[in-house]
Amino acid sequence: MVLSLLVEKIGAYCAAMLLEGKVALVTGGGRGVGRAVAMAMAAQGARVVVNDLGCGLDGSGEDESVADEVVEQLRSTGAEAVASHDDVATGLGAKAAVQTAIDAFGDLDILVYSAGISRDKTLLKLDEASWDQVMGVGLKGAFLTMQAAARAMISFGHGGRMVVMSGLSGYLGNFGQGNQAAALAGVHGLMRTAAIEWQKHKITVNAVAPLAKTRMTEALPLLQGFENLTVEHVVPAVLALTSDLCGDRSGTVLAATGARIYSFRFVESAGKFKDEAAGVFTPEEVDEHWPSIVKI
Repeated sequence: MVLSLLVEKIGAYCAAMLLEGKVALVTGGGRGVGRAVAMAMAAQGARVVVNDLGCGLDGSGEDESVADEVVEQLRSTGAEAVASHDDVATGLGAKAAVQTAIDAFGDLDILVYSAGISRDKTLLKLDEASWDQVMGVGLKGAFLTMQAAARAMISFGHGGRMVVMSGLSGYLGNFGQGNQAAALAGVHGLMRTAAIEWQKHKITVNAVAPLAKTRMTEALPLLQGFENLTVEHVVPAVLALTSDLCGDRSGTVLAATGARIYSFRFVESAGKFKDEAAGVFTPEEVDEHWPSIVKI
C-alpha cells in the first residue's frame, strides 16, 4: 500500500517520466529495497529486469517465484518486465543477468546492485564459510555484475548509470556484522574506482547507503521503535542517481535514513606538521599531538 502511494506521488510530481524508454537491471529486485526500486523504476517508464535468486536471508536455497511475482505485478500495471534467476555472485550468473536485459529489450542503461545476504556473528564466532558467502554476494557479486554491465554499456556506446547499495556498517562498523561491514566498505572502494575508470565511457557510478527496515535489518536493535525507516524512503535517491537528474555526478554516497537524505564521505583532517628532524615524528609526539592530528 505504501509503495503504491509512493509510485503515485512520484508520477504526480514528474512532468515527464524520469526513465522513459530506459532498460534497468535490478539485482536483489525481488524483495526489500530492490523490489521498491524495481517498482518505482517501472512506474517511471523503465523496462526492468528483476534479478533475484530467491534465496533465504542466509543465502541458502532458491525460489524463482520471488522474482516472478514482482514481474507479474509490474506487468499487471502495463510495465515491461522480465525475471532473471541468475546467481550474480558468479561470473556466469552476472553475465547471464546482463544478457537477459539485452535479449529482452536490446539494451542496458541502468544497473542497480541491491543483492545481499546476512550471516551475522561476532568476529570471534565468525566462521570462514559465513565470511566467504557474505563477501561473495555483497562485494564479489557487485564487481562481477558491474563489470558485465559496463562492458555492455560501452558496447552500446551511450554510457549508463550504476547505483550500488552500500551501508552504514561499511563506514561505521556494527556489532556482529564484521563480514557485512567489510563487504560494504569494499563496495565503497569499488564504486569510487569504477567512477574514476568509467568516466571516459560516460558511465556514472554512485552508491546509496540505506537504513531501512527489511528482512535483513528488521531485527537490529538500533531500528526498533522507528516506524519511518521504510524502503520507500530510499527510492528517490536511487531514481535521482539513475536518471538524467544525476548529470555527470559520480563517485558519491547518498545515505537515506527515513526522511533524511545526506551524503557520506571520508574527510581528511588538517593534521599536524613537524618542521624539525626532517619531519619525522616520534611515537611520543604522535601521542602528544593526537588532538591536533585527528581534529576535523
